[in-house]
Amino acid sequence: MNDSIKKIHASIISGDQKTVTEQVQAALTAGIDPSTILNEGMIAAMAEVGQLFECGEYYVPEMLIAARAMKAGLVLLRPKLAAANVQAVGKVVIGTVQGDLHDIGKNLVAMMLEGAGFEVIDLGTDVPSSKFVEAVKTHQPQFIGLSALLTTTMPNMKTTVDALRDAGVRAAVKVVIGGAPVTERYAREIGADIYSPDGASAARRAKEALGLA
Repeated sequence: MNDSIKKIHASIISGDQKTVTEQVQAALTAGIDPSTILNEGMIAAMAEVGQLFECGEYYVPEMLIAARAMKAGLVLLRPKLAAANVQAVGKVVIGTVQGDLHDIGKNLVAMMLEGAGFEVIDLGTDVPSSKFVEAVKTHQPQFIGLSALLTTTMPNMKTTVDALRDAGVRAAVKVVIGGAPVTERYAREIGADIYSPDGASAARRAKEALGLA
């Protein structure tokens, strides 16, 4: 593995944004293929971060720091990936459901998905079901992610799943739900496809659903 790639990998895991940016630029200057930088440097590092979180060695702050370091490198890398026509592994529309303004968990899931190689369309917070439906029609994602932190807004997850079904697009996407009060049982009750308790598992399960894990 190229020295810059190794440093990108290590610096993402440690959350060192400055070194990630420097080494991405160094790798590009050295003529390393952008997809190699992405896959061997960034995606591999974020996969390791996810594993560290799931085994209890990393916590939310460490995941956020690592994800922000990865995103800093992507600012430089993304135009090169586009120019080289490097495709994302999949596409996800994500948002916090209507009535809920909380976004930390949703943002972390979005960053972990991006770190796993997905294109993420983030609709923000307080998103009505109609906007999710519109986004599915417009962007044609493989997944739609619904977040809620309040028990009072959880029912809007079901409202959104029902709206997707009524619009005739439910079969086109897998619905992923998560948030502090959300459970596997609730996911089954409302007809969601995947329950994810955190960003690391969301990225892993999305890749598994595509047969990439």
